[in-house]
Amino acid sequence: MNTITVAQLRQNPTAMLAEVESGKTYRITRHGREVGRVIPPGHGIELTPAKRPGPMRFSHLPAVRLTTASSLNELLAWNKGEQ
Repeated sequence: MNTITVAQLRQNPTAMLAEVESGKTYRITRHGREVGRVIPPGHGIELTPAKRPGPMRFSHLPAVRLTTASSLNELLAWNKGEQ
């Protein structure tokens, strides 16, 4: 993995991006500490978008009918092995 400083990246980002396009990975450092990485597409992890702030809403979920128990308490007791 190659390393580039923030100052070097500011001066010539095109050269680094061309190398990333050809498959190389770069660590970006500031004052000797890593602050980020630039990786070619398809080589990284898939990021999940941030959740929206606020309370959770379940009104859009469909209702579920119990078919194996007559009540939720009975189902939970069966799941815990109490029946």
